[in-house]
Amino acid sequence: MNSETNTQDKQNLIFLVGMMGTGKSTIGKLLAEQRNVKFIDSDHEIEQSKGVSISQIFANEGEECFRDLEREFISNLNINQAAVVACGGGLCIPEGMMELLKTKGVVVCLLASANTLLTRTKTDPSRPLLQVAQPIIVLEKLIQEREGRYLEADHVIGTDDHTVAEVVKKISQSLPA
Repeated sequence: MNSETNTQDKQNLIFLVGMMGTGKSTIGKLLAEQRNVKFIDSDHEIEQSKGVSISQIFANEGEECFRDLEREFISNLNINQAAVVACGGGLCIPEGMMELLKTKGVVVCLLASANTLLTRTKTDPSRPLLQVAQPIIVLEKLIQEREGRYLEADHVIGTDDHTVAEVVKKISQSLPA
């Protein structure tokens, strides 16, 4: 297969990465709708395949098991149609995962401040990493730990103070037609 075909095939999958609360699922659904392609949420797919929630996987089997499930999901992702894939917040962090995503598609990172993330996620009990006394401290630490990895994405787009439609437009403008 020549490199031009690889590039064209790679454009068919758009992976949205970033911290929980950056809007990956919400933005991904609208982006997929506007591009008239399938929307896939990695967390939802893992929950469906395991028959339990992400919170239950974390509680019963631990974060390492969940990260293994994420790697397996991406490794086995083999669809023959264009799609937008919203990835779990930590999916691209382990060694080799960002690189794996980039071999399969275009990676777009969504960024937001810790305060914005807390505002967007504070009422969601399904966020296992935030079920602590001071979630802002957890968010700030996670951002600090993950930001360098997130910045390795093909495109980086801030979501603070932007509507979903504005972010979708920015993503669309960053991608080839």
